Amino acid sequence: IFILSNTFLQEINHAGAGGLWAELVSNRGFEAGGPDIPSNIDPWSIIGDEYSSLTLSTERSSCFEHNKVALRMEVLCDAEGNNSCPAGGVGVYNPGFWGMNIEKGKKYKVVLYVRSSGAINVSVSLTGPDGLETLATQDIIASSCDVSNWKKMEVLLEANATNPNSRLQLTTTRKGVIWFDQVSTMPVDTYKGHGFRSELAEMLADLKPKFIRFPGGCFVEGEWLRNAFRWKATIGPWEERPGHFGDVWMYWTDDGLGYFELLQLTEDLGAFPVWVFNNGFSHNDQVSTFNVKPFVQEALDSIEFARGDPNSTWGSMRAAMGHPEPFDLRHVALGNEDCAKKNYRGNYLKFHTAIKKAYPDIKIITNCFGFSRKLDHPADFYDYHLYTSANNMFSMAHRFDVTSRAGPKAFVSEYAATGKNAGKGNLLAALAEAAFLIGIEQNSDVVSMASYAPLFVNDNDRRWSPDAIVFNSSQLYGTPSYWAQRFFRESSSATVLHSTLQTNTSTSQLIASAIMWENSGDSKSYLRIKIVNFGNDTVNLKISVDGLEPNSTLLSGSTKTELTSGNLMDENSFNEPNKVKPTQSPLENAGKDMDVVLLPYSLTSFDLLKGSSNLRTARTDYFSRSSSF
Repeated sequence: IFILSNTFLQEINHAGAGGLWAELVSNRGFEAGGPDIPSNIDPWSIIGDEYSSLTLSTERSSCFEHNKVALRMEVLCDAEGNNSCPAGGVGVYNPGFWGMNIEKGKKYKVVLYVRSSGAINVSVSLTGPDGLETLATQDIIASSCDVSNWKKMEVLLEANATNPNSRLQLTTTRKGVIWFDQVSTMPVDTYKGHGFRSELAEMLADLKPKFIRFPGGCFVEGEWLRNAFRWKATIGPWEERPGHFGDVWMYWTDDGLGYFELLQLTEDLGAFPVWVFNNGFSHNDQVSTFNVKPFVQEALDSIEFARGDPNSTWGSMRAAMGHPEPFDLRHVALGNEDCAKKNYRGNYLKFHTAIKKAYPDIKIITNCFGFSRKLDHPADFYDYHLYTSANNMFSMAHRFDVTSRAGPKAFVSEYAATGKNAGKGNLLAALAEAAFLIGIEQNSDVVSMASYAPLFVNDNDRRWSPDAIVFNSSQLYGTPSYWAQRFFRESSSATVLHSTLQTNTSTSQLIASAIMWENSGDSKSYLRIKIVNFGNDTVNLKISVDGLEPNSTLLSGSTKTELTSGNLMDENSFNEPNKVKPTQSPLENAGKDMDVVLLPYSLTSFDLLKGSSNLRTARTDYFSRSSSF
């Protein structure tokens, strides 16, 4: 049985902020410039003349304890008089994350906190990039007594046109001073109503993930511990979350996509969470084992938050956020790529002892590799990362053939073909990764889970390449690596069959596997044979399936799926999102013995729909493939 995780979600490439998390406003709390004032409010910008119309500044006057910076807007012009405001008013605008995608007929909820020294009349608008085209607008009118203290305002806007490069505007023609804080704009329509950008979440759902590893990755550690991901600062009301600067990938996040939301995402996708927490390490500093106890308690509290009784300290906070039932947290990872650090083993043992005492069923993943030698500390799984060239990735398909069958299983939590030949994600990279997955599929007795990395990239901020899913404000596509992963989505909980490949010169660039899987939608059973041809020659192959009774497969419903392209370096793009994408056709010769053709540089899957007869899966049965020219 092989469980293919598929998904590792880290805040990199604006995967969450400006990506999967549907918040449209960037720097919604004016905190990205830091706690000191005056601070940088980028990407907020002024509308109007800064000398004659208005002045902007920041003050530490917010009503939120952990988010004290607020925007002060002093309007110098007025509706009448010598210094009258322009017809459209003056104020501020926010372009979001490289433009907001506003779509005709869809609704958007704007929430903002306002305070003023007098009465206000503020227009809340969604406009085109230059502010000239109004897509939706509504006025907030309030008396001075209504807004003398901070007040939460909500506006529901329905767009009358579509523009993928829109912005949010807050404007007025009334003289006076207005303070703004925590300005949010969210589409009403999100994935399962939980705040995730629908089309990105749906692409993720199409992978049928069984596990989601989060929130990192290096994002967990930070370059320095002061900038590490701290889960307690990411829960509770979004307005009260302080946000933080991710100093590894070098951008600010408001932490709207926090620990709770990530747990919710796994549940929405029918997956299990793999929660990675900081165990006292960053890239540049570390906590000694003598001082690590508070970090251990943080980990215990995080588990209680996820699965504790709704009356417990942290379980009650989860319940208050709308989820009284516990999340199904079964796996935790202690750190990320920290094994070689001086205090790792000491810290690890402190965490392991405390977690197993409180939650003996929790499975713990160590950062230390266990394939070449026995681990010197207890673990249920060991983490394995592989980033290498495509050619080396193909050769690594047999990496786990010689691994000891004793000890904890591997969790290949990060893998990808990288380097110059991989481009931004091309066919070559995808085929090498598919070969590697076939190899670990065949070694499912020692490899339990695997996930590609990184998952998402906003095309405006590529911090890492290649990636599986590329997007901007309004478009998205899967790279060839994404489509290769879809060939393995039925591998989760499938039965891996013994297979052999008779090798000769023509088959040295082939790797293959076979599984039995059942379609949960119609309960039909299939035999799937996957083959990567990593060579530049067409291969004629004879496939023989031992144990399969004659006439036990159905031609109607049996299919062949191929991933290939005219050029090995072909990539998908916004202009050609389907340039490299699987094609499916009927498998007209489905049966116990089949002659098939494998195109050069291709990944091919043969799905044989089984009839009422069963394939014998005893140890003596095997699946063989031999070349025939």
